[in-house]
Amino acid sequence: MGPSISEGMGKLENTRNIGIMAHIDAGKTTVTERILYYAGKTYKMGEVHDGTAVMDYLEEEQQRGITITSAATKCPWKDFEINLIDTPGHIDFTAEVERSLRVLDGAVAVFDGSEGVQAQSETVWRQGQKYGLPCLCFVNKMDKIGADFEMSVRSIHDKLLAHPIVMQIPMGAGDLFAGIIDLVGMQAVFYETEKMGASFREREIPAEYAEQAKHYRARLIEQAAEHDEALMDAFVNDRSVTAEMIRRAVRKGTLANKVNPVFVGSALKYIGVQRLLDGVVAYLPSPLDKPAIIGHKGDDESKEVAIKCDPKGSLVALAFKITSDSHGDLSFLRIYQGTLKSGTRVLNANRGAKENITRVFEMHANERRILDEASAGDIVAVIGLRQTLTGDTICDTKKPVVLPSITFPQTVITMSIEPRTAAERAKLATALEAIRREDPTFEYKIDPDTGQTVICGMGELHLEVLQHKLTRERKVDVRVGKPRVAYKEAITQRAEAEAKFVHQSGGHGQYGHVVLAVEPLLSEDGHYSPDLRFTANVTPDQVPREFVPSVEQGVREASGNGVLAGYPVVGLRVTLTGGSFHSVDSSELAFEQAAGMALEKAMKEAGPVLLEPVMRVQAVVPEAAFGAVQADLLAKRGLITDCRVHGNMRVVDANVPLVELFGYSSDIRSLTAGRGNFTMEPLSYERVPDQVAKAILF
Repeated sequence: MGPSISEGMGKLENTRNIGIMAHIDAGKTTVTERILYYAGKTYKMGEVHDGTAVMDYLEEEQQRGITITSAATKCPWKDFEINLIDTPGHIDFTAEVERSLRVLDGAVAVFDGSEGVQAQSETVWRQGQKYGLPCLCFVNKMDKIGADFEMSVRSIHDKLLAHPIVMQIPMGAGDLFAGIIDLVGMQAVFYETEKMGASFREREIPAEYAEQAKHYRARLIEQAAEHDEALMDAFVNDRSVTAEMIRRAVRKGTLANKVNPVFVGSALKYIGVQRLLDGVVAYLPSPLDKPAIIGHKGDDESKEVAIKCDPKGSLVALAFKITSDSHGDLSFLRIYQGTLKSGTRVLNANRGAKENITRVFEMHANERRILDEASAGDIVAVIGLRQTLTGDTICDTKKPVVLPSITFPQTVITMSIEPRTAAERAKLATALEAIRREDPTFEYKIDPDTGQTVICGMGELHLEVLQHKLTRERKVDVRVGKPRVAYKEAITQRAEAEAKFVHQSGGHGQYGHVVLAVEPLLSEDGHYSPDLRFTANVTPDQVPREFVPSVEQGVREASGNGVLAGYPVVGLRVTLTGGSFHSVDSSELAFEQAAGMALEKAMKEAGPVLLEPVMRVQAVVPEAAFGAVQADLLAKRGLITDCRVHGNMRVVDANVPLVELFGYSSDIRSLTAGRGNFTMEPLSYERVPDQVAKAILF
């Protein structure tokens, strides 16, 4: 058996659980590959453009040159252990980012030095802020033509509303990028790229950069002093400031999420990655620096429990990712409290199910090392959990605790899929179920009218990757239809309806009678909420208490098919306001049926409307093509929200209905002679204009 993680270097204060996040193509995976190389985890440096990156180990990832799944690995740096997760940048795989950030303690945001903050950078930054993650910034690709460090830092401040604090400045940019100046130690660092940057020289700052370095260092001390009294005292009284004082102040500010230290380099040219690792261990939190997580007692949501990072406490862990393999499901866990040993029995608190942990592994991308045990602060993979899904809490069988789960966005696109032969049908059902366990943003359902299987996902690329997963990994031969938009239905006003389900057939009959009121349910931002809320406001002499869950069940089932075109209903508040029962003939089934009939009647009276997914689009286009692209977006029912000049390109932000964006990549290529590109992400569900709705419905 292998050793336990808690031995040797794995002291908690020397552990860092971090993720690397960025816009697609900012160089995230290349940064990760360099980190693994310098930390001694790989002997050969993988390259994304060659399809040999260690962390992009799926065939699909290597072919496309993008990251699809978040890969986890552990690497040593000096006296520290870094648990590292490389997350995808493409919005279709947003669930991978969401669930990784949920279990990490800090993050490194990578930016393209010639682009600064891009559309997807804003999305991942928002996800990080939602979980209160302290974050370092790495301005990458300083060797690229058009790289502009000051513009990048300004965009971090302006667009992300972050607080960048510059720790290093570059010497030159583009082809002239020669190295970096460390503002804490006030020295210039030159890298030897022919030795893969493993060796570097520290020199005095060249004369032409001396003034700039002085200016930036004064600014660094001024910003850092706000977070440390000793440094503030030295700064105000003009006393000398040591590197240690600066580091301590920056660490305090970063842990409080008040500043974001900015590092600079070029991962491709091996410049600046070691200093970034020094920054990770110096400024990002250990598991002990994070505040206690508040969960609640297994069966009582009102009783809060504080979960502290203590290996001696009772076990509490969160399953944040499931991957299927030939030996069963591999479940990734972040252990928040206690110690997990292989061969133990644990409780899945969300499902009330006892499970067995047969093996515990330390992961390195798709390789694994067996461990005897792992403790609080660790991220590990385990085998043996059969009923556990993403977001479930695993805990001690005697002390049930439920941690806050992970929330995922709604799916926006659907596609029909069917097996080519009857023999493949059972294989397809098994494969779809396995993919649903792995991917929380994937859904599938059987269309009751056509008997067709419909899969739902986050975008065209997401569905395409899932389809390849079925054919390549699962060896299921399938035919697919064209991608279609996942419409929803909602109501615009309050309405009330009643329905009776009465059925007499010799012996016992069936009797259920309910009165339901429906009204629109809006979220704080004024959009329709994705939820359905049910409340019962009846006395037991109208509807006995034991039949209320059946009424709710009937309402939820009926809401899966709206009254306009059978699309699922969202943004709905349903109240059970009355009804009656029969002492002999009433049954759960009767009330379920009556509730479904009453909901359908009420919906018809409540002004039903069709909703469509609207995407946030960012297009980067040459100045000459700007007019044509803008006109095209407006013709697609787009609402342009911002437009700015970026070098010799124009950046256009717009909100556009998804249905208009199918095939947009070829549209934008033809409008910009191949020079434009765009990114998009789901924004909200909006009401479809009446004219357009008529065309869809009739």
